[in-house]
Amino acid sequence: MYSWIWQVLPFGRPGKVVGSLLLAGIMAVVLWFGVFPYAERWLPNNDGQITDTGVQQPGGPAAPGGPSGGPAGPGAHPSESLPPSDAIPYSTTENNPSPHPSR
Repeated sequence: MYSWIWQVLPFGRPGKVVGSLLLAGIMAVVLWFGVFPYAERWLPNNDGQITDTGVQQPGGPAAPGGPSGGPAGPGAHPSESLPPSDAIPYSTTENNPSPHPSR
């Protein structure tokens, strides 16, 4: 198929290179704005909602109104009870078996 396209494109080697790049660009635009948005509804990788489980992670901030004297009550700002943005929201040691001496 690609050799047929290369043979059909006009204007010698420079025209074939420009024509090939133009065809590749057109196909990228068609895929990006036509095919991918249409197929997105069937793809499972768009469920990125993160919910609060209410479980405090080790090393995370104390719960509002806890021993650290954080804000409590309905007037507290929600971002004050969130962990820092660089905190990992899962354990990095759990479910990782220790190295076994025989391995």
